Amino acid sequence: MANANNFKKVPKKYQPRGLGIIYEDHDIIVVNKRSGLLTISTDKVRENTAYYILSDYVKRGVQKSSNRVFIVHRLDKETSGVIVFAKHEKAKRYLQDEWQKFSKTYYSVVHGTFEKKENTIISLLAENSAHKVYSVKSSEEGKIAKTQYKVIKESPEFSLLEIKLLTGRKNQIRVHMAESGHPIAGDQRYGNQDKTIKKLALHAGSLTIIHPHTKKEMTFESELPVYIQKLLRGNSTQNK
Repeated sequence: MANANNFKKVPKKYQPRGLGIIYEDHDIIVVNKRSGLLTISTDKVRENTAYYILSDYVKRGVQKSSNRVFIVHRLDKETSGVIVFAKHEKAKRYLQDEWQKFSKTYYSVVHGTFEKKENTIISLLAENSAHKVYSVKSSEEGKIAKTQYKVIKESPEFSLLEIKLLTGRKNQIRVHMAESGHPIAGDQRYGNQDKTIKKLALHAGSLTIIHPHTKKEMTFESELPVYIQKLLRGNSTQNK
């Protein structure tokens, strides 16, 4: 696992707001994004995004600085966890070209318990005019999506899953869990509208990449947020 402190210290006043730096060097910057923060801007939100915050951070208070960050991938606004940005165009192109070869592990608390404690969900996903994703039967309408899950802890009400993202479709995990009958806790878009759970219980816990410059394998990890851990406290059982 890569550690922080692999880059020179930056004055506290220039540290990114709401983002924890996991690793930084001259080619990439890896951060822990909090739930509720957009990755990039929308028509309505420009400044409260990970991209905007990091762009300001790499300038280190100098607005005319040529330092930049580049989007490699995205996490949903409601999803927390590990996200990597490139610091130059060459690194961005390399990471995006190799993205499907990298390993991405998520953790999620979903409603109910599973008969199959390990399984791979496969479907074709499409998006409607309201930007909502759903499974279809025709390959002409949708793109293949594969989500591998393993139950690692459960209670009578919830299951904690370790999820391997084998493809990277929009809202893939959320759709697959909902359509399997086990929506993610706190998912107001695809779930069961449970208003008592305020945040989406989906966390990007681990990302393994090949560094764009050194070509060495690097794994970055982020601890499960407390609000997700709390959902499974009490009478739970461990699955090995």
